[in-house]
Amino acid sequence: MSSAIPSHPVASTVSGPAIGSTAEPDLESPDRNPGYVSESGRPVWSLAWGPVALVGLLLVLLYHSIAVKLVTDWYELPDFSHGFLIPFFAAFLLWDKRNEFRVIPIRPSWAGISLVILGLFVLMLGVLGADLFFQRTSFVILISGIVWTLLGKAMLGRVKFVLFVLVLAIPLPTILFNQITFPLQLLASSFASSFLRMVGVPTLQDGNVITLPAMSLEVAEACSGIRSLMSLFTVAVIYGYFLERQTWRRVVLALSSVPIAVVANVARIFGTGLCVQYWDPEKALGFFHEFSGWLMFLVSLSFLYIVHLAMRAFAKESRLPA
Repeated sequence: MSSAIPSHPVASTVSGPAIGSTAEPDLESPDRNPGYVSESGRPVWSLAWGPVALVGLLLVLLYHSIAVKLVTDWYELPDFSHGFLIPFFAAFLLWDKRNEFRVIPIRPSWAGISLVILGLFVLMLGVLGADLFFQRTSFVILISGIVWTLLGKAMLGRVKFVLFVLVLAIPLPTILFNQITFPLQLLASSFASSFLRMVGVPTLQDGNVITLPAMSLEVAEACSGIRSLMSLFTVAVIYGYFLERQTWRRVVLALSSVPIAVVANVARIFGTGLCVQYWDPEKALGFFHEFSGWLMFLVSLSFLYIVHLAMRAFAKESRLPA
């Protein structure tokens, strides 16, 4: 007995654009874009973790000795001790933005190879020239290239603030550090000497040396204010991220940390000069000098907070109807 054959064609269950249709492909579908897969309404990543693990292993092999030296410098150089905060803050940034990362389509791009090559070239220059700054900055460049190559330019744009934070952990090269430190020494010496004369203390300034009737004060490199400046700038960046949402306000907060740190250092030298002249030189250069450093840093944080309050007050006033 022959089976009945339906007279009408069975409709296909496979949906898609018709032949010759000009409809755009759905880039957010799992088939078109493996970087944005929806399961139960939640976006998740679909990423080949094998190559990522291999790249991570190669980075460890390339940079483990450089990383050890960097952590040693954070410990031994007080001017850059704020570097211990940076890895934890960068890790928090990645965790805090994890939901934003998940909805960004993964679109690998060969254009990122240019940054990978640049990072390796800078690393080679740093190793051959024994330049720690080149070795360390090459890591940030190389990471940028890897993110661009494996995850796409959109992802690189999303993590650019994290990469900037990593740069803050790198100590400045000696040449640049000296170019910044010595002018700060002269500036602090000049203002402190002027303020001491205004309150009746006779002074004679010669470069970074302030001569008082009791003794001479040398504004050494450690007293230039570079330490408080670097630390306060880093704290201002972290503070702005947590307590401010507008980018321009974050930038203003970070930049305002520079004059605040300079003024605080001048006040510290001025106070030391008063203690030398009217109290005890030994105690002024001992206990007071160390205590005033911590005190001025707390005062600087207070002024940073005042700047933030002033910006908020100005923004509220500008929104009021005329």
